[in-house]
Amino acid sequence: MPRALHPISIDRMMLAVENVRQRLMRTCQTLKAAQVPYAVTGGNAVAAWVGRVDLAAVRNTQDVDIILRRDDLDRARQAMEAAGFVYRHVGGIDRFLDGPDAKARDAVHVIFANERVRPLDLLPIADVDESVAEGDFTMVDLQPLVRMKLTSHRDKDRTHLRDMIEVGLIDPSWCDRFTGEIAARLKHIFDTPEG
Repeated sequence: MPRALHPISIDRMMLAVENVRQRLMRTCQTLKAAQVPYAVTGGNAVAAWVGRVDLAAVRNTQDVDIILRRDDLDRARQAMEAAGFVYRHVGGIDRFLDGPDAKARDAVHVIFANERVRPLDLLPIADVDESVAEGDFTMVDLQPLVRMKLTSHRDKDRTHLRDMIEVGLIDPSWCDRFTGEIAARLKHIFDTPEG
């Protein structure tokens, strides 16, 4: 049976973006108040970096990704649950659902600092202290973010890297900041700008 479709409206599109923004801000405020070190990563970190240069180049994202140290998960869980989030560990992924009836897409995804997301990843994730304060939240610093995007190397990661290239955050000289396969991946992105 096909899914029921909602009418197309600007209001619904804006609500989707606002829901992610609110989830991000509540998460950051909650973890900061509980003194749990964290760093925003993923699409929100890319958007924050790109937005520093060109707001028109910012791409929306559907979820919130944060880096936590594994030793801080229990404290983070207590704080997030007190703020109305629901902790779940499903399919090897730790996440905080935005309420008891939330879908997996309505979640804060936890990525553990200094660990590989997938066993075959070339490098581990950044540590939470590889971050910068940006307004109301702490986000992963630019070089570790680029390194993480090159490690994951999915289509959306390459798109995020191209967004950063387009606004001038990274340039070909960045290839020298990395070694081996990670440097080769970045060089390939510069060599194939259209993907």
